Amino acid sequence: MTYSEQWDLEPIFAGGIDSPALTQRLADLTAQMTPLLEAVQNWTFATDQPTFATLTQITEQLQAIEAGLKQTGSFVNMIQSTDERNPQVAPMMGRINALENDANQIDVALTKKLVAMSDVDFKTVVSTPALQAIQFNLTEKRTNGAELLDEATEKLINQFALDGLTGWSDHYDSLVAEIQVPDGETTLSAGQAQNKFESDPDPKVRQRVFQNWYQTWDRYSPLLTDTLNHLAGFRLTDYQAHGTTDFLKKPLATSRMQPATLEAMWSIVSQNKAPLVDFLNRKAALMGKEQLAWYDTWAPVVVGDFQPQRYSYDEVADFIMQNFKAFSPKMASVAQTAFEKRWIEAEDRPGKQPGGYMTDLPETDDFRIFMTFDGTPNGVATLAHELGHGFHTMMINDLPSWRQDYAMNVAETASTFAELIVSDATVKAAQSPAAKINLLDQKITNAIDMFMNIHARFLFERHFYTARQNGLQTTADLKALMLAAQKEAYADALTDYDPLFWADKQHFFFDDVPFYNFPYTFGYLFSMGIYAKAQTMPDFEADYIALLRDTANMSTEALAQKHLGVDLTQPDFWQAAADSIAKDVQQFLALTADYLR
Repeated sequence: MTYSEQWDLEPIFAGGIDSPALTQRLADLTAQMTPLLEAVQNWTFATDQPTFATLTQITEQLQAIEAGLKQTGSFVNMIQSTDERNPQVAPMMGRINALENDANQIDVALTKKLVAMSDVDFKTVVSTPALQAIQFNLTEKRTNGAELLDEATEKLINQFALDGLTGWSDHYDSLVAEIQVPDGETTLSAGQAQNKFESDPDPKVRQRVFQNWYQTWDRYSPLLTDTLNHLAGFRLTDYQAHGTTDFLKKPLATSRMQPATLEAMWSIVSQNKAPLVDFLNRKAALMGKEQLAWYDTWAPVVVGDFQPQRYSYDEVADFIMQNFKAFSPKMASVAQTAFEKRWIEAEDRPGKQPGGYMTDLPETDDFRIFMTFDGTPNGVATLAHELGHGFHTMMINDLPSWRQDYAMNVAETASTFAELIVSDATVKAAQSPAAKINLLDQKITNAIDMFMNIHARFLFERHFYTARQNGLQTTADLKALMLAAQKEAYADALTDYDPLFWADKQHFFFDDVPFYNFPYTFGYLFSMGIYAKAQTMPDFEADYIALLRDTANMSTEALAQKHLGVDLTQPDFWQAAADSIAKDVQQFLALTADYLR
């Protein structure tokens, strides 16, 4: 079957950015804000007991508003992703951001009401049958809300954030839209250039494109330095106003994760880099080098006369669905729907942003995937990864909106699990030792990203926020911090690095999720535990879906204990995952030994 590589956005809001339905939806959301805020401010425990019908209605209306803002915001962001220079995007996104600010003010008012209750009254409220489904979410709001300032001050901070935190994040997107990387007589978008220096089998091409890429980003680095400084500065000032001195407190709370879990994970990562260094050294030897350069780490290993396979989009679609089905027929069904209904934007063409993502659409109960498919095994993995996110979304879209608001670390679990299924399948399907080497290389490269690349991002961001507390950082400072982080994370295994990685990696410039890095490594390792369980459980699909449906209903540690029976604050679980990676490396070393003689 032939599948389109362009997504269909018309069922969401027909007519694109000028859609009358989009305009009307925003008008409806605007009209709901003031009455709901007044309802929250007027609510009292005494007048609403014993059924708490008014409070139930308030929570339902607030969740509906948040879903509407997610729907409209995702739609406008999708338009920007495929048309970076569309001048209508920024004003429309500004309007949505303002509405999100209004919704946040309602949430603050509700949270203040929850905090003000006595423990006895709060227990009575969350025990009400109509509110039991969101009991965890209400409890979480009450716990986190203890540090909130008065409503007027919170409103003022949120208003400042529109032109502060959010404004600087949007400014980054505007700068990236201008990035054009020269390559001989052609010009590449940022996404096209990144794909080329990461995947081209010719080392001279990789080096040339990367150097052009680096020089292009370096020209913008003073502006990007300002942007990152002001994003972090606003965030740190906000933390200080709320009495928070530990800048990791909020990222951990957002991930519903204990510091001990993060420490245990990074400790095991740091202790288990030797096999990955061996892999990088062997890969370098196979390429005729003493050590790899930064831009070589993603490059395919080619031995003998083997040529890396390039996959057509249709081939990949069928392959993914076939292998999903072996673990979960429902996963395969969701993927089939996504391909057939054109929920995926995969075409390789100019004007698109770099990277990939899945965005859920709560009002139409579906999702969309954005990426640039290049036919490489890495492109296959990315597509499977994003479809894993989509499966997660579809398995929980019947729950209350707050029960769908899972944290990023567990969000990366479903995606990485899907990626593991497909990467393992490609290795097993290899028709020759050379093909197996190439595909195993791609699989281990993913581990390199999680154990080294993501670790470098975390180390950089931690050191940057520490330094930023003492003042603005220069471009040279940021380059030095990134270089030191990469050398530590990669255990000095490369000849050179990318000191501007902080500039070209969008994750550092997100305004909604600080430290958009460690959840990836968590999700990768956590999914490996799920993957191991999948191969021993006769009714795995039901157990897996039960885990996904709990991802916004308990802490990360409680989720792992309930569904996997493991303690994430201890090293055993993490070490088992690291041992699995080491086995893949040993297989790679054994298979490639003959090619060094």
